[in-house]
Amino acid sequence: MARSNLELQIARSPVLRYGLAVLSVSVALGGSLLLERCHFRDVADPLFLLAIVVTVWYAGIGPAILAVVLSGLADTYFFIEPIYTLYITRDDLPHFVIFVLFASLLTGFAAVRRRVERDLVQARDDLQIEVAERTQQASLLNLTHDPIFVRDMSDVITYWNWGAQELYGWTDKEAMGRHSQELLQTIFPTPLKDIQAELLRTNRWEGELKKTKADGTQVVVSSRWSLRRDEQERPVAILETNNNITERKRREEEIQGLNQQLAKRSAELESINKELEAFAYSISHDLRAPLRHMAGYTELLQKKASSVVDEKSNHYMAMILDSAKRMGNLIDDLLAFSRIGRAETQKTRFNLTQIVEEALSEVREGTEGRNIAWKIGTLPDFYGDRSMLRLVLVNLLSNAIKFTRTRPQAEIEIGSANGNGDELIVFVRDNGVGFDMKYVSKLFGVFQRLHQAHEFEGTGIGLATVQRIIHRHGGKVWAEGVVDSGATFYFSAPRPQGQLWRA
Repeated sequence: MARSNLELQIARSPVLRYGLAVLSVSVALGGSLLLERCHFRDVADPLFLLAIVVTVWYAGIGPAILAVVLSGLADTYFFIEPIYTLYITRDDLPHFVIFVLFASLLTGFAAVRRRVERDLVQARDDLQIEVAERTQQASLLNLTHDPIFVRDMSDVITYWNWGAQELYGWTDKEAMGRHSQELLQTIFPTPLKDIQAELLRTNRWEGELKKTKADGTQVVVSSRWSLRRDEQERPVAILETNNNITERKRREEEIQGLNQQLAKRSAELESINKELEAFAYSISHDLRAPLRHMAGYTELLQKKASSVVDEKSNHYMAMILDSAKRMGNLIDDLLAFSRIGRAETQKTRFNLTQIVEEALSEVREGTEGRNIAWKIGTLPDFYGDRSMLRLVLVNLLSNAIKFTRTRPQAEIEIGSANGNGDELIVFVRDNGVGFDMKYVSKLFGVFQRLHQAHEFEGTGIGLATVQRIIHRHGGKVWAEGVVDSGATFYFSAPRPQGQLWRA
């Protein structure tokens, strides 16, 4: 390390470089003179050549030329007859020329050798740095659990990280040197030549691949390829990063299968519902005639025999007429419920206040003698089937009137509430008998009742009709209630386009 620093200092300082030339020649001269005194002959030329070699090796061509000149002068002055002069005889000229030529050749050879050695040292240092960087990069790549490997343009694997070993089951020694297609048996989503063309064009590619592990099982991976090019922009290697998505793909396939089954079941249920609606309509329609006959003949029997039979028999006939009437109402409700499912909606834009007034005029006929406080808030515009929505409000208001019958002061409110930006909400609130929230799921079912028939009349179809109409408008229905503290029924629907909310 110290020697390298000295060489670096000499190379950077012109004084040291040329000083080395003078020093080398001086040492060679002193050594030659000393050896001459010790009766050693012809040692000056080798020592001067050695001085030139040392100079060119450590200081370069410029100082070496200076060393050649100084060596030639010193050799001529001290060792060529006549000594102590720079005069060269014709006989000594060949010797002097040969010395200079040999020194020049030696200088050139040493310079080339030194340059080659320096290049080799620099290449070795660069290689060591690159190896260290690659080793560090490889160590970092081994820290990730993502499978990463590198292959050359002949598809031969040159690097295989720990994540690849964990996923695929081959060690780096088993994988490196083998063709990746042969090892992993990759299945591509498109032809390989198209993938390679895209990789060469964009330097990257992404997609899903199927690969085979060492144990023979297949995995699905999300694969990312990156192309590496050399300084001449020639493709030299491909880095491939994989992410195991086998479990995710399995879940997606399961979900897709379930969706297909759900769609099939939905179609089957829709078909069954249509059949049931047609059946209900047909049965309800066919029941009308015998029911009318039953009610008519019972009335005739009551008129003719009421004075003959006892009070209990008259009560029986009254019960038959009442049951026939209730059955008639039930059939009418079933027919209406069935028609709603099959009728086409005629959607228009209208104001809810008008529909509320129409519904109130219809239900108020049954409120004579009742003390009811009505509260009607500001209602928004609605986009839907006018007649269907009128039926919704009639059913909800009728319910509120019916279940506040036990109150000396009934309070019924119709208003709107804040929904999200795309829907409007309307509610009907009363202070009636309410209901237990644990039974809220039964409210909107056909024939579902939370009170006894002798307490409150009804067929149990009204709220089911409300739900069906609102669902056909893309909305939803729900209710909140407390036993003996009233109930609130809500329905929502998509807001008409361009409407500003007014609460």
